[in-house]
Amino acid sequence: MSSERPSESARGTRSQIAFDYDLAIVGSGGAAFSAPIAARRADLRVVMVERGTVGGTCVNVGCIPSKALLAAAESRHRAGEARFPGVRTHGEPVDLGALIAGKEAIVETLRRQKYADIATRQEIEIIEGEARFLDGPALDVDGRRIEAAHYLLATGADPAIPEIPEIPGLADSGFLTSTTAMELEELPESLIVIGGGPVALEQAQLFAHLGTRVTLLVRSTLARGEEPEIVERLKAAFVSEGIRVCERAHITAVGRADHVVHVTTDDGQEYRAARLLVGAGRRPRTGGLHLDDVGVGVGPGGEAVVGGDLSTGNPRIWAAGDVYRAPAVRLCRRQARRARRRQRLSTGGTAHQLPLDAAHHLHQPDDRQRRPDRSPGGRGGHGLRVPCGRACGHPPRDRQPHIDRRRQARRRTPDGPRSRSPPAGRRGRRRDPRRGSTPSMPA
Repeated sequence: MSSERPSESARGTRSQIAFDYDLAIVGSGGAAFSAPIAARRADLRVVMVERGTVGGTCVNVGCIPSKALLAAAESRHRAGEARFPGVRTHGEPVDLGALIAGKEAIVETLRRQKYADIATRQEIEIIEGEARFLDGPALDVDGRRIEAAHYLLATGADPAIPEIPEIPGLADSGFLTSTTAMELEELPESLIVIGGGPVALEQAQLFAHLGTRVTLLVRSTLARGEEPEIVERLKAAFVSEGIRVCERAHITAVGRADHVVHVTTDDGQEYRAARLLVGAGRRPRTGGLHLDDVGVGVGPGGEAVVGGDLSTGNPRIWAAGDVYRAPAVRLCRRQARRARRRQRLSTGGTAHQLPLDAAHHLHQPDDRQRRPDRSPGGRGGHGLRVPCGRACGHPPRDRQPHIDRRRQARRRTPDGPRSRSPPAGRRGRRRDPRRGSTPSMPA
């Protein structure tokens, strides 16, 4: 079978003869579900291959469970703060097993409502199994060959683990990841978190609010890549909450003895805790897919290499979500360009230009999974709000910059100035200068 993009006839009537499906998706997260819904509306045949649990990162191990736990942890943390004179509150010890059970109930409900039920209503076929690409291209799912006119790679990402040879003893330390940490049934008395990015910051604050003594070991600097002012606010917030932050901590060895983890750094310091959590970010899940066999490039971080339209090196295969790991700045600029194009079309080319540096006003896509109101990335006085975006697999929503319609109506035209009379329905109303609005009152 040719690897060239199918012709219009192949995508039409003959696709039912040449291919088993019109679209085959590997993965079942947020990015994976957008395409099959649109395809089913066009009456195309769709199959989805999932090796684990339907729903992907966001609903199973990402935004939904972490935010549920963060909300519960914040309630306990606030109870321990003396916020008002004469009112004393304190946080009781946490029954982590009951808390995790409640989190699982939320995850199960949303997984059924937002994914499984939608797949049933849209008549999207879901096949359970391990998929890999074959020459054609085609998919091999546990021995079954599936051929489709187009393929969408949306396998998401896994927790990134540092190279084991670089840190002796890490493999035998029984370390946690952001996924397994949210499955614990007993709260550790103390915890060492390795990492300085969004995942590490979220987990550190979560367990600190639950009552665990947390030490954060950062290889370089906290929140590297952020503005210095934000970093300083993050440090101050963590210190105020009892989190110990150690920057420039190059780990040389990890050991475990008598149910205690020992972490040694290159400056001779030794840190001890009951558990160790590796929060070094996430890595695109492309291993075992045999992407090289079908001409799909793989970057140094394991990400699928895509173009501006999310196409890969094979014209019949696209990628979406965490698997292609797009830099946030690139996405912001792309959103800015799209907004400018829509604005020019809607105003006949007279709209002002939006600078690329202001793209963050439109959207800030990132893989940060934080509380939207109080976490270090939240808007509760500790930093700037960063919405959940790429980790969920949901594409950023384009936002059009504000256009002053009244000002445009007063602009000159080739036939002279436009009428400045108020719109129909608002004549006879006076403007109230004290309120800055136009209340309804008789003329």
